[in-house]
Amino acid sequence: MKRICVFCGSNAGHDPRYRAEAEGLGRLLAARGIELVYGGGNIGLMGAVADACLAAGGSVVGVIPEALMGKEVAGRAVDHRALTRMEVVDSMHTRKARMAELSDGFIALPGGFGTFEEFCEILTWGQLGFHVKPMGLLNVNGFYEPLLRLFDHAVGEGFLRQQNRAMALADTDIDGLLAQMENYRAEPVSKWLKEEKQL
Repeated sequence: MKRICVFCGSNAGHDPRYRAEAEGLGRLLAARGIELVYGGGNIGLMGAVADACLAAGGSVVGVIPEALMGKEVAGRAVDHRALTRMEVVDSMHTRKARMAELSDGFIALPGGFGTFEEFCEILTWGQLGFHVKPMGLLNVNGFYEPLLRLFDHAVGEGFLRQQNRAMALADTDIDGLLAQMENYRAEPVSKWLKEEKQL
């Protein structure tokens, strides 16, 4: 993997472990020579992962809609370093498509609605066969346990195939998650469940 897209919150959360893990991920990507692709902001966990990657000598590409430039205070990083590259696009839809195009894999750190939506959309694209890239949740402090249980519940209730559920990788450890992603091989599995006959 040459580039990894990181989805994460524009807030930092209450627990300092969230920021610490974001910074750890940024440093690790830099150490491994993996370019970071992210939403272009410098606030919350977005800023933490980008700043840490840049400070460790890594390369960072930001993709941000013009309408969010003021809200996410784009492009200013620690020690006044500029991002390696900033792409300003016309909409959130274009932002997500461009980040997907640039990236070889995807990691979600803790976040809110936007993070959930971005991860679930890229997961859906994988399920539909639009890409075969690895997708993982960095489950910091058990943050994603409720979502993982929901995925399992969807399998149990007949709305999701187990093979498709397995596309959502997860680990509490950065190295462990990256190892899973490096070993990921998408299987050609239909999204559709067999219809039960109506009596």
